[in-house]
Formats: sequence, structure tokens, C-alpha cells
Amino acid sequence: MYRPNFYESTCLRCSETVYQVDRVGPLKDFTFFHSGCFKCVHCGTKLTLKTYFNNQHKQDDKEVYCSSHVPKSGPGHLDQTSVGIRQALNAPRTNKFVNEQIRGTRSEVDGGPLGGSRQSTPNGYGREISSPSQNDSDYKYGRFDASALHIAHALKQTEIQKAYNKAREKPIDFYLAREEQAHLEMKHRKEEDDLYRKFASKRAEEDRKIQDEFQDEWERELQRLTHKFEKELATSRRSRDEANILTMRHEQQKEDLEKNMTLRRSKKKESITRKMLEHERYETAALVDRQSSEMLELISARRSEYMQSESIFLDDEFSEGAVPVEYPLNAPIPAPPAVSKFQIYTDPIEFEDVDRIAISVAQEDQKTFTDLVRQLVGRCTTDIEKARTIFRWITVKNLNAMHFDDDLRGDTPMGLLRGIKYGTESYHVLFKRLCSYAGLHCVVIKGYSKSAGYQPGVKFQDSRFRNSWNAVYVAGAWRFVQCNWGARHLVNAKEAPKQGRGKNDSLRYEYDDHYFLTDPREFIYEFYPLQEEWQLLKRPITLREFENLPFVRSLFFRYGLHFADEGYGAVVFTDDTGAATVRIAMPTDMQSCLIFHYNLKFYDSDEELSYDGVSLKRFVMQSVIGNIVAFRVHAPCSGAFLLDIFANAVTPQEYLTGEPMKFKSVCKFKICCEELQTVMVPLPDCASGEWGPTKATRLFGLIPITHQDPLIFAGRSLDLQFRMSRPLTDFMATLHKNGIEEKKLAKYVTHSTLDDIVTFIINFPEEGQYGLDIYTRELGGPQHHHHHNNNNSSSSSGEKHLLTHCCKYLINSSKRN
Repeated sequence: MYRPNFYESTCLRCSETVYQVDRVGPLKDFTFFHSGCFKCVHCGTKLTLKTYFNNQHKQDDKEVYCSSHVPKSGPGHLDQTSVGIRQALNAPRTNKFVNEQIRGTRSEVDGGPLGGSRQSTPNGYGREISSPSQNDSDYKYGRFDASALHIAHALKQTEIQKAYNKAREKPIDFYLAREEQAHLEMKHRKEEDDLYRKFASKRAEEDRKIQDEFQDEWERELQRLTHKFEKELATSRRSRDEANILTMRHEQQKEDLEKNMTLRRSKKKESITRKMLEHERYETAALVDRQSSEMLELISARRSEYMQSESIFLDDEFSEGAVPVEYPLNAPIPAPPAVSKFQIYTDPIEFEDVDRIAISVAQEDQKTFTDLVRQLVGRCTTDIEKARTIFRWITVKNLNAMHFDDDLRGDTPMGLLRGIKYGTESYHVLFKRLCSYAGLHCVVIKGYSKSAGYQPGVKFQDSRFRNSWNAVYVAGAWRFVQCNWGARHLVNAKEAPKQGRGKNDSLRYEYDDHYFLTDPREFIYEFYPLQEEWQLLKRPITLREFENLPFVRSLFFRYGLHFADEGYGAVVFTDDTGAATVRIAMPTDMQSCLIFHYNLKFYDSDEELSYDGVSLKRFVMQSVIGNIVAFRVHAPCSGAFLLDIFANAVTPQEYLTGEPMKFKSVCKFKICCEELQTVMVPLPDCASGEWGPTKATRLFGLIPITHQDPLIFAGRSLDLQFRMSRPLTDFMATLHKNGIEEKKLAKYVTHSTLDDIVTFIINFPEEGQYGLDIYTRELGGPQHHHHHNNNNSSSSSGEKHLLTHCCKYLINSSKRN
């Protein structure tokens, strides 16, 4: 699949590996630098993406220079742009029509799955879309096709990599008077008022129709019942008791009739209201669409008039030797972006100032959209910043939870959001409307999403998973924005901000940055547009391929994760032993802080988490070797299971405090076991979490000497040795075996410490599979640690509650080993 990070490339200057957190690039010919190495090769001046230059007339020179020392083009040399165009035109064509924008390639990783040979995951998606071969030396991650980024770099070698910095514009106040924009808004507000009055009138009319229809039916049915009752009384002589029974039955029939008709009337009203709301949403969207176009036309016209007399750009250096790219007058056709989100900005902290403005504006109410947008974008000088502050305002303003007065009028402060109240306007229509007031092209896209209630393997056959989102034209391309999924709203902060003593110091506004300007090759994992061109992919995929894509969440991309093997789909099939393995690779810089967890349950049940009284978690082996975390599932029976994989980034110190870990889902798989020829036994009942010594090294600096793998094949005895890189004390090990009490196995495990070497000696009472838990704590550390994650720890072992779980091994003991 697509790896969100580029190669763990080498720095052109020092030839050492350069990782994402310290990377500058890609630059000329797809080169990278450490931020500390990004200096002029001649004088050593520290450079930025705004101040660096490349050699314009020597293509083999990939170095960077300051403005004083960049080699100048002499007489007879082609200028930079000409060379770039020539390179682009001469770029070799490729016949490899591979969907590499999604799939990526398989990286070479050390270590296979545990407990047997790895079997490839047999699913349809892996067969349909192949990946570039490993020996394709021209392939680079992050590219949309075989030449797109190379062409882009050839044409723009001396331009700034951050597209939105190429042409910083004067704010909208310079060329469009607020009064003129507000005048157009008032015209639009009147049209909107007329539309809402039409909606109200139509709803009242339909309500009267339903009332009249059921009133007529009620009178007819009541007359029929009364006639029947009177006839029964008159046709025969009845005793007083029989007459009373008939009367009671008649009253009951009237009561049942009234209940039935009330229920039917409610259902019909609900059905008609739903259809009317759908029609109202369509009419509202059409109105907003037309009004947005009118607003954009006004802004574009005033902008053009201003530019005829004065420059609209703030940075004069951009207009010297290069013509800034102007924002298009008309909305461009949908096409894949030439550069990725990472090349636009690497960290949300870059938007700290505009985010602060959005949060501040969200604390107040505005009477008009003109006032609101001017407050938001008044100091923005790029289209990216404008889209950002609108996105953050919507994600901060919890519109779904706002209280609206029943007599809400269009000219009240919150009247401008009445569409949200009445259900005729969504986050996406509102985002489009606000973008038009800021002069940005924006569209609402409809399609399917893997939203709440979706599980891997589900088919998109009806309207159940229909959704809407936006594409906004910024940084020279259409880019995705999903305000609804980006919003998280207010949360309590454990540590209040140090600056200021306001009442909101204990609050912070969380949001999901993944859904702002999301790259198409990541967005396609969760959203599928009805119109193919709005996938914004070089080679669009089919709905069936979308269904088969692995079910990943935003956290998967935020942590830089990717699948270590090719061919994973939403559904993973086991082999005939019931085994299947999912392997996830993490960036090297995340290995020390990323902790994984999992849950396994029956696919069609939220309750059944056990099989024959044994937790389904004991049929999964989680292990970490290097930068690969593997989840090997052994289905206990034939059927379908749901494997949910979670992750969290924490420091070892945070982990050792014993505070509960808050894991969030990164991906889910449907595990299908069609046939089971082997009876599977659960793993020994050890502490939960990963197997192997990696955890010991990460938490305690305890380095394994004898056994680096989670699975050990041993004889009737075993010696395990570790080296302490820092002082540890109070080691303890417990042995587990299915069918044997933990207390009975305690005498078979001993340990000893000599200098910085700790040795565990195990003599197995019989052959079979064992689990070994190891506990320890730091010397001089707190005495209250109890975070051992052991659900069945023995209360008689009081010392265990002072220790932290260090690591665990799975040991197969046999005379043959």
C-alpha cells in the first residue's frame, strides 16, 4: 500500500539516513537533506526552503547554495526554466500501469511471523493490483506516476517547495470593500429568507393535508364501527350483561382504532418530512452553489481591477524573474495534485497563528457571513491560510451541539447558521459557503465512506454509508477537506496552559489534522466519490477495489504506518490450520514510543469475546521485531472474526506510571476461517500485550543476550540472559501452562544477577508449550507500581503488585529440541 513517508533516504550532504522529523526535501532530482545540513555548500550559511538555490546550468549539481554563491548562468547557457522543460519533455514514458499511488512497494524487513512459516494473505485485492518490483530503481515513494513529480521538480527547481508561499497576497480588505460584500450578502439573505418561508409554508400545507386525510378516515371508520355496534345490539335480544360486553368491546375497538391511526399518521408524517427535508437540502445546496458563484465573481472582479493599478502580491522577490501563479478566476477541472500535503506543510504548528484566530472568533457570534469571514481571513495572505482558518472555525464551533432559539430569524447572530438547525445545511455546505466569501473555489462531493457502523468486508449497496465532503482549490490544486471528521471539539486538559489565567486554561480544542488537505492516496481508503474524477487519482479505482482496501483510520497515517507485506485487503483468509498474520511496519523514529494492542471477537457479535470459556485474545500472538509489529491469529473454529488493532504513542516514563493506556484504532480486518483441519489451543494465560524482549528494551533498557525472538524452542531446561543498561532490581518470573496452576510451576523458575547480567533458569516439569512472564522495576524507583497488565495475577504473590511487567516469551519445550 502507499507509505505516507518517503524513503528513509540518505542526506546528500552527510550521506547519513534522514528521517521525516528532520528532513528537508525532496529537492532537485529527489534529493533530501537533514535540516542541520541544509546549508550553502560554499559558505555554510543556514538555508530555508525560501532562501535556497540550485545550480541552474549544471544538471548534475544537486547541491544547494545561498543567493550570493549560486553559480550564475553565463552567455550561451539555457536558463533554468528551459532546462526544466527540456527534461520534462524528454522524460522516458512508462508502460507500467500500476496503481502505485495506493499500493506502494513491499519493503525488505527482518524477521518473519512467529510459530511457523508466513503464509501470504489470499485476498482478491492483492491479485488485482500489483506493485512495482523491488528492482525498479526509478521508483520513488510519494510519486503519483512514473514521472509526475520529476516533471514538477524539473519545471520548478528554483521555486519554493511550499506551494502556498510562492505568492503571498494582500488580504481581501485591500481590494474589496466590506460594505460591497455585505450588500451582496443581504441580497442573498433575502433569497434565503424567501426559500425558508417557502419551506415553512410547504411543511404547514403538507401537515394540514395529513391531518385532513386522517380526520376523514377517522370519521368514516368511527361511523362504520358505530353502525356495526348498533346493528349487533338491535338484531337480537340481549341481556344487560351481554349489552355491557358489546359496549366495552365497542369502546376498545374505538381506542385501538385511534391508536392505530395515530401511529399510521406519525409514520406517514415522518416519511413525508424525510422526503421534504431531502428536497430542501437539494434546494439549499443549489442556492448556496449559485450564491457562492456570485460571491466569487464579485471578489474576482474587484481583485482584477485592483491588480490593474497595483500589485496584489506582498513579496516583491517573487515578481523578479518569475511570474507568481494567480488564483484562477474559474474553478479548474478536477485533477490530481502535483505535490503532496507533506510538501505544503510538515507540522500543524505552522498554522499556530491562524488557528488561534479561528478559536478566538469561534468564542463570539457574528451577524453576517461577511463579518465572520473578514474576522477569520482578515490577516491571511495565502489561500492555504484562508482554508485553514475556516476549517478550524468549523471544527471548533460544535454546531451539532449548539442551542438555537425556536424563533430564530435570519438577522440574528446565530441566524446565519439556521441551516444547521433546520437540517437543510451540513458542515460541507457551510464550508463551501464560507470559502466563497474568502474567494476560494470549493465543491461538495457526494459518495460512500467507511463511517460509523462500517466493518471490513461490508458491501456498499444502498444509501447506508452515503456521505459528503469538500474539495477546496488551494496551493495550485484541488485538495480534500472533511470538516465533520476533523472536528473533536472541547476536551479537558490535564495540564492547563502556563500562560494566562483565563477560565479556559483547563480546556483545549482537539481536532484531527489528517482531514485537512488530505492526500488523495490516503483519502481513498475511507472515502469513495460517486464521480470518478473526484478521486483525484491518476488511475481511479472501482467500488469493488474500494471495498477491498484495508480498513485503516487517520491514526494509521499520522503515525506513518504501512503494511509490511503486499496483498492485504479488508478480508484476510486463514490457511487450513486457521492461521493468518497481519504485519505492520512503523517508522524508525516511532519504534521507541509506539505501543500496540488488539482485540479479537466474532464478526457478527459485539458480545462474544470468548470461545469455550477462553478469551479470544489468547488466540492472537502480538510480537515486535525491529520496526515490524506482527499479529498472528489462530482461529479456534471456522467462521468470521474481527481483528481490531490499536496504537498509542507514549514515552516509557508515561507507561511505567501505571496510568491506563488510551488506545485508538488504527486498522481493522475481517479474518475468515473457511475450513479448520487442526484443533487450535489458546496461548498460555500470560499478561496481555506483546510477546518478546522488545518491550523490555524499550521500557527498562534490558537487552536480551541469548534470545531475541518471542518464540523459543527449548529442551527440558532453558537459560535466558539479559544485560542491564541501567540499574534494575527485584526481578521475578512466572511460568504458565494450560491446565496447570501457576503456583505449581513457581518452583521450576529461578534467577540470578551477576554484575549487569541477569539470568533466568527454567526446568520444565514436562514437555509442552509454556509462557514466561518477567517483572522488574528500576533501582530506587517508586514502590507502588502495579501496571502489570496481568488479568489473572495471583493475589498471594504480594510482591508482584510492586513490579511492572517487563516482557514475556512463548516457549515450546521438547526433548527433540
